[in-house]
Amino acid sequence: MTVDHDVIVVGGGPSGATAAQALAEAGRDVLLLDRDGRIKPCGGAIPTRCIADFDIPQSLLKAKIGAARIVGPSGVHVDMEIGDIGYVGMVDRDEFDPWLRDRAERAGAQRLTGVFKGLDRNTDGTVAARFAGPEGDVTKTARLVIGADGANSAVRRAVFGPNKRPPYVFAYHEIIKAPETNSEAYDSRRCDVIYQGEISPDFYGWVFPHGSHASVGCGSAVKGHSLRGATEMLRKAAGLEDAETVREEGAPLPLKPMRRWDDSRNVVLAGDAAGVVAPSSGEGIYYAMLSGQLCAEAAEACLATGTARHLRTARRRFMREHGRVFMILGWLQAIWYRSDKRREQFVKMCADADVQRLTWESYLNKRLVRREPMAHMRVLVKDVQQLLGLPAR
Repeated sequence: MTVDHDVIVVGGGPSGATAAQALAEAGRDVLLLDRDGRIKPCGGAIPTRCIADFDIPQSLLKAKIGAARIVGPSGVHVDMEIGDIGYVGMVDRDEFDPWLRDRAERAGAQRLTGVFKGLDRNTDGTVAARFAGPEGDVTKTARLVIGADGANSAVRRAVFGPNKRPPYVFAYHEIIKAPETNSEAYDSRRCDVIYQGEISPDFYGWVFPHGSHASVGCGSAVKGHSLRGATEMLRKAAGLEDAETVREEGAPLPLKPMRRWDDSRNVVLAGDAAGVVAPSSGEGIYYAMLSGQLCAEAAEACLATGTARHLRTARRRFMREHGRVFMILGWLQAIWYRSDKRREQFVKMCADADVQRLTWESYLNKRLVRREPMAHMRVLVKDVQQLLGLPAR
């Protein structure tokens, strides 16, 4: 087979850049395609496991968050301190994503700026990817393609059709200049998560510090709900209504992994294209980077053996490690986000010490905490009490 590249990676966000870096480090000829100037709306939170697993330098962290404030419909709030078990790192995607792409290029990946237009199957088993570049249309051939081009993935549509897509919420945020001093309403050491129906009838709003800037936004799948109006309310509540707006961004967030990531031939999906954004929290950066790594390893096995079935191992390995967490978070969102009454109960439950400890340990380490079965039992009992409106004992 005569091809231009071993692998073409479409999309240069965290998943695509991670996949391109891993394959280039393995000695593969990799082309990384990305659209120019695209910044995904994102709160920018990454757990300590992401920082460690993917060697994220401290210089990219705009803030280290030690607590979260959970705010309910009535205005009641609960502060959840992380303590000495770690911190949440905050990154700005306008700096973080280009750094990841540059790292992939330093590892040996080739870069191309352009827009993916389609795939053509060749009779020899290779695939031709068509792009619109700054100098006109380009066609490149490869043995494999990794589609890491976001929630509205054109690669996914080309392979699986327009109707195969995960459920979404639409997210909108504004990056603003943060105040120089902290207050009760805004604290640069704390992430605020707001569960109020007027902000989001089915998801949540946020105020996330990024050092000299902050991300303020919300998400919802309800048609007609004004995300801009809700963000305006969030800014006012945090005393940020007069802060300078740096940029505004919006995009869909998929909240359930696709049942299939590969086509059993020569294409596999990663990141938002594969639906790996956590339900309930909307967290995506760590899962995107992990899926990119797993797709790279699956692609390497496929290239080494010539056997396409290796591509399916990416999703299999991801779901083996994180499928249960995604399932539980999906249940949490379905149960507690459906009304302001439920949201108020949920916020009150967050005051429980067991809930806080298990939440932070699971989030920071990206695995369910199993060493304290009685703590899980206590949380379950309290969860049922809140759900049924029974008095806590």
